[in-house]
Amino acid sequence: MTYSLIAAFLWFILANVAALVPSRDNHWSRAYVLIAVGVPILGWVTYENGPFIGLVVLAAGASVLRWPVIYLGRWLRRKVAR
Repeated sequence: MTYSLIAAFLWFILANVAALVPSRDNHWSRAYVLIAVGVPILGWVTYENGPFIGLVVLAAGASVLRWPVIYLGRWLRRKVAR
């Protein structure tokens, strides 16, 4: 197992622990930090392990951060509909 996959797994554990802790802002501040940390890790995983594993990690990350992905889709749909 490469260091990039270990970092991705640690990111997933951190994201799940962060989701368990109560928050006043519905976890949005934690989501921003997780996105900022997760994007470079995703690039690292894709670089070291190939695009298929990168897509698997991207799908797993999107399932963890599903609400930011949903809001991004809604925003893009509004921009395209204009």
